[in-house]
Amino acid sequence: MPKRSSSRRSAGSRALQRKLSLGGWVAIGATALVIASSLTAYGAYYDIYGNISQETVDTDAWDRPTKVEGAINIMIIGSDVRSGANAEYGGEIEGERPDTLLIAHISPNHDGAILVNLPRDSIVDMPACEPNGDRPGMEAHRGMLNSAMNYGGIQCQWKVVEQLTGIHIDHFVSVDFTGFKEMVDAIGGVEMCIPHPIDDPKAHLKLDAGRQTLNGEQALGYMRSRYGQGDGSDLSRIDRQQVFLGAMLRKVMSGEIMSSPSSIYAFLSSVTDSITVDDQFTVDKMTDIAIQMREVDMSNIRFVTVPNGAHPDDANRVAWTQPDADRLFQAIANDTEITDEKSDDEEKDEEKEDVPTVDPAEVSVEVINGTTTSGLAGTVGEELQARGFVVAGTGNPQGSVPGRTTVFYGPGMEAHAHTVAAQVKKAVVEESPYLGSTVQLVISMDWDGLKGQSSGDSSNVLDSLNAKTAEAPEDDAC
Repeated sequence: MPKRSSSRRSAGSRALQRKLSLGGWVAIGATALVIASSLTAYGAYYDIYGNISQETVDTDAWDRPTKVEGAINIMIIGSDVRSGANAEYGGEIEGERPDTLLIAHISPNHDGAILVNLPRDSIVDMPACEPNGDRPGMEAHRGMLNSAMNYGGIQCQWKVVEQLTGIHIDHFVSVDFTGFKEMVDAIGGVEMCIPHPIDDPKAHLKLDAGRQTLNGEQALGYMRSRYGQGDGSDLSRIDRQQVFLGAMLRKVMSGEIMSSPSSIYAFLSSVTDSITVDDQFTVDKMTDIAIQMREVDMSNIRFVTVPNGAHPDDANRVAWTQPDADRLFQAIANDTEITDEKSDDEEKDEEKEDVPTVDPAEVSVEVINGTTTSGLAGTVGEELQARGFVVAGTGNPQGSVPGRTTVFYGPGMEAHAHTVAAQVKKAVVEESPYLGSTVQLVISMDWDGLKGQSSGDSSNVLDSLNAKTAEAPEDDAC
């Protein structure tokens, strides 16, 4: 359920395409690079490239996955380095760790792009890395994914990501805190609906509820905030980033920005000033990508988080769900279509779950809208009420949502949950120890309607994923 991290994570681990997210604020940095590369192809902004820092990466130092011709994979890092201008965000700290880590997969073969988020709190089997400059290196061990960069720099993080995923990484792009703040200011801020007041001293953030335009400093706090919003988990923060970046992406790609050369230049300058790339990611390579991107529909961008659940040894850490995670990685590595495969046993289990055993009049249900379709919870609630259920309330999630529509239930209420699930075309059932006698129907992006009615505009949402997935649901505060 979206108000409890442990339930939400296990629910989110059931299907390959379970959780949709922009994944991190540096997705905008990737978008900016796409725009920048298009412009450099015409020589208009060649001088901006000179502002980008470069780092040498010896990719011959380890056995690498095979590269698939045509597709491009870029590792994108939102860096939490806290030296220099970045030290004000949490104090000066030695070392550097990815605050956000993604793989951007650009595929002209499929006329689109996919951004895969690798949660920084993931506990994984890390390969050994040799010492690198002033970095001590590390022995093979089990640890947090984002620690590799602190032990062995970009080169170690690159090796870890490749060996864990089997995906050949072509280049990396890293953006720091200051760069993100300047990006937001360069486009005149981003309008957001803040559903509830936020007071998070750790993120330097204090906001009133309501619709407002966030400047760069506020936007950075909003993107980094964990403990002042939701359940304090990194996965919950990823969902909030999704909403913000959707708004920012739409503004960047709007006529307001793209029709103004000075606005484009200011935006790109703010990006390049705070970007580091590998030394092989040259202007010529960016130009090659620009040429390939002409074949890509920029509205066909899909945002996926690696299937995951709470780590069995620490509920505050993330474990990747198998075989779903490997299925996702293989699809990216081989540049094939991502599918949401379910085994015969899973299909049979779902059929067994859809058997009502309780009179609807005895079932109290709360309906939560985890989609971008405004008013969907109210509509579904009215229909369930018409079918004899007691609707305890409707609303929007206060944190992340599972990738599949789920009915959560408390102790002793399993039959009540199955009764609700039997009314839904696609739904799974999951226990949550935090719920009482009211079950909770969380509508996710796979929503296909209730049985016995047309699903209408909300049908098969996953078939039309694009940047609209980042639109925020309506909220009473706005």
